[in-house]
Amino acid sequence: MNNTILIKNVSLDGKPTDIYIEGNRFKKIGGAASQQAADTVIDGSGMAIVPPYYNAHTHASMTLMRGYADDIELFRWLNEYIWPFEAKITERDIYIGAKLACLEMIKSGTVFFNDMYWHCDNVWRAVDEMGMRACLGMTFVDSLDEKDIAYNFDLLQKNGTSDRIEYSVAPHAIYTVSEQLWHRCAEQARRVGARLHFHLSETRKEVDDCMAAHGTTPVRWLDKLGILGPDCIAAHVVHVDDEELALLRERGVTIVHNPISNMKLASGYFPTKRVIRSHCLVTLGTDGCSSNNNLDMREEAKVAALMAKCNYGPQTLPVDMVFDWATRNGARAFGIDAGEIAEGKLADAMLIRLDNERMVPCHNLISNLIYSVSNEAVDTVICNGRILMQGRRVAGEADIVAEARECCERIERVKSKE
Repeated sequence: MNNTILIKNVSLDGKPTDIYIEGNRFKKIGGAASQQAADTVIDGSGMAIVPPYYNAHTHASMTLMRGYADDIELFRWLNEYIWPFEAKITERDIYIGAKLACLEMIKSGTVFFNDMYWHCDNVWRAVDEMGMRACLGMTFVDSLDEKDIAYNFDLLQKNGTSDRIEYSVAPHAIYTVSEQLWHRCAEQARRVGARLHFHLSETRKEVDDCMAAHGTTPVRWLDKLGILGPDCIAAHVVHVDDEELALLRERGVTIVHNPISNMKLASGYFPTKRVIRSHCLVTLGTDGCSSNNNLDMREEAKVAALMAKCNYGPQTLPVDMVFDWATRNGARAFGIDAGEIAEGKLADAMLIRLDNERMVPCHNLISNLIYSVSNEAVDTVICNGRILMQGRRVAGEADIVAEARECCERIERVKSKE
C-alpha cells in the first residue's frame, strides 16, 4: 500500500487548507482531504505550502571546494586551480561532496538539481540515499582518454531504474570539447533519449575565441553542428544577441541563468530584458560551490531579480516571474510533473514558517520568500511524497557534515605534500 501524508490546516493561496498525499502525488486538496486516514499527519498551522526549488545547473560535489580559489576570473580559475584540485579527489570524495550538497539543498528548500561532474554514478548513490531528484550529467572534455569516454557512454546505456534520477550527457563547453566529440555526445544522448547539458556563451573570451576559430559565435556554431534542440540545457548564456536568442527559442533550448556565479567570476551581465522578450524557457541554477559559494536557490532568485532591476528597471523581472523560474520552470524543463501545489501533481513541496520574524508582516508571501527570509523559515521539505526534512531536521545531517569535513582535511594533507 502507498504511504500517505495528511497536512492539516496549512496556508495555501492564503487560505487554511488540508492536503492529502498518497504515494508520490497530491491526491486531495481541501474538502475531503481532512477525512482521509494517513500514515503521517503534519500540523501545518502557522505555515504556508509552496512549490520547492529546482536547481537547473550545478556541480554538486564541488561543495568540497567552497571558499577555494576565490576572486579569480574563469579561465585562470579553471586551469590553475579547479582542474588541478579535481585531479586529487577520489570517487569516494565525489560521493561525500554530493551528499553534503544534497543536505545543503534540502535545508534550503531544493528537491532537484541538474548536475555536471565526474564519476556521476557516485553522485547517483548520494542522491538516491538522500531522496532527492536529479539529472546527472556525465562530463565530457577532450582531455578524457577513450576508456573514460567509453565508460560514460556505457553508464548512459544502463541509466538506472529510479523514477527520481536520470543521467544526461554533459559536453563541458565549446572551448573544451572538439567538433568530433560534440557529435559523439549528441548522437549517444539522442540514441537513448537523454538530455544534453553544457555551458554556453558564458564569457566574452569564449565568444571571441569561437569567432577566431570558427568564424561565428558559440550559439551559431553549435546550431551549425546540429547540436541545439529541445533536449538541450544551456547554462549561463550571457553573451548573446537577439538573433541567437530567437534561434535558441526556435530550437526549444532551455536557458539556465546563474547570476551569482556570473558576477563572482566577472563573466558578465545576463541580458534579462532581451531573454524575457525572446520567450525562451528560463530557469535558475546556482552553479557550483566553488563559484557561488552556496547552493541557495532563494538567494539566486533574489540576486537575479535585483540584477535585472539594476540593469533594466524595477519592473523587468517581477517577483512572481523569478519564483516561477526557480520552481515551475525548472520542473517543466526536466519533464517533472511538479512545480505547483495541485491535485494530481507530483508531491514536491516546502512548508514555510509564517511566524519567522522575516515573514512578518506578510503582505505578499512570494515577495517575502524571495526578498526577505533566510532558509531558517523553511521548516519541512517533501520530495516525491517523502518527507526529507521536518522541523529543519534531516536524518543523519551531523554525520554528513563530519564526513565532509574529514574528507576536505584529507585532501588538504595531500595538497600540502606537493
